[in-house]
Parts: sequence; structure tokens; C-alpha cells
Amino acid sequence: MDNNMKIVLVSYQHSVVVRGIENNLKELGYAVATTGNNPAEIRPHCDNTNVFILYLADDILGDYTKVRDTSKITDYIREKGQNMIVIGEKTIHDDCISAIPVLREYIWLNRPIETDTLVTAIKNASERKTSSHDDSSSSNSLKRILIVDDDPAYAKMVRTWLKDMYQMSIVTAGMQAITFLMKNKVDLILLDYEMPVVDGPQILEMLKSEPETAGIPVIFLTGVGTRESIERVMALKPAGYILKSTTREDLTKYLKAHFAK
Repeated sequence: MDNNMKIVLVSYQHSVVVRGIENNLKELGYAVATTGNNPAEIRPHCDNTNVFILYLADDILGDYTKVRDTSKITDYIREKGQNMIVIGEKTIHDDCISAIPVLREYIWLNRPIETDTLVTAIKNASERKTSSHDDSSSSNSLKRILIVDDDPAYAKMVRTWLKDMYQMSIVTAGMQAITFLMKNKVDLILLDYEMPVVDGPQILEMLKSEPETAGIPVIFLTGVGTRESIERVMALKPAGYILKSTTREDLTKYLKAHFAK
């Protein structure tokens, strides 16, 4: 089979599985190149590649460097208007989308991957019209909310509640939030009041000091509902506060009212 298509396979490590994918595609007639997970290796391929295939590392979510590098290359591929397929474990899909929101714009395939499934995905990806940063789509029309909370279980629960109504992202530390916001625009931040190292009030102060983030509404998440604690929270002049004991129904109503203002 001569597909007259060039595929670039991007991975952190040229493992046995990656080599297997490469060999299978070559046997089917595709021209396949492999690169590491960094923009410098990808740049030479961007003008003559039909589809990029990003093979995610098993430990990507536990390695900040890998998340950073993957974010850089996906941003670069998107800026070039190129098509991409992402291959990763099903169990990390939601967390990867939260850490690197641009991944939601591409086809995701769960591992292990069958060759027939991958070939179909390549065909579909090559026919897709990739959106630019200025294009709007049904996904991009949703309000974007960033949850900042050092309790992953609570953050994931809130994301599950809201993911059908908003584009949800999660970070679990204050400085991760600053890094995330330097690269991603959001319409609202749900910020845990009490966190180790850098707490909610400190993060709010940092956000207000930067012109790029000063205008983002921040709603505090607090586990304490006493009068004194609420007065302390509101003295920082956030857009509001939500008790962590709030129900799903009350939270969705609260956010709906906030965005209707």
C-alpha cells in the first residue's frame, strides 16, 4: 500500500512499542520519521508532514519536565496548523487534558492500540481542518475554569460535576497555577484558600500584580464557614467564595449566576 503520506512519531523514548508502531506503519506504505519530545526536533518536519503521532510517556503526569515539553510541542504543532493523534493510557486522559488543555483538540487513542484503529485515525486526522488560535469552535465557546487545589480527589470531583458545562483544568499547587496561566487563558479560577507552601491569598496577590492575570475573576474554595473565616476571605476582595461542602446543584447554580453577570 502506497499512502503517499508522511507520519512523524513523537515520543520521549524510542521503546519497543514505539518501534512496533513505526514498523507497522512503514509496512503499510507510510513514510515514517521519529523524533524526540522537543520543538527543535519537530520544526524541520512541520512543512511536509501529514499527521503527527504523539506517544505519551507512562509517567508524564509525575514529571513536570515532560508535561512542560509536551505542552511546548503541542502548542507548536497547533500554531503550525498541523494535525495530530495522541496515544496514551485511558487512566491518564482526563488529567492530561487538564494539564495540557490543547490536547482536547486532537484525536486521542487509548493504549494498547490496534493498527487498524490507528490507520483509521490517521485518515480522519489528515482530513480534519485544524483550528488556529483565533478560530472558534463549540469546545472553545465554553467558559474555561481552572481549579487550584492541593486535594486532587476534591478537584477531580468538581471537574466531574462541571466538565459538561465548562472547559475544566486542574493544578494542585499555587506556583503550578502561575505557570499554567502564563500559557493558558481562563475565564475563572476556583482557588483553594488553604494550601501548603504558597496559599490562596498569596496566589491571589500574585495574580493581581500581573497585568495579564489581574482581571481574571477568582472565587475562593474554603472548608471553613465561620463568620470570622468568611470575613477574612472576603477582605481579599475575590469575586466570591464557595464552601467545599457545597452540593453539585448549588455549585452549578452559583457559577451560572456568576457568568450571567
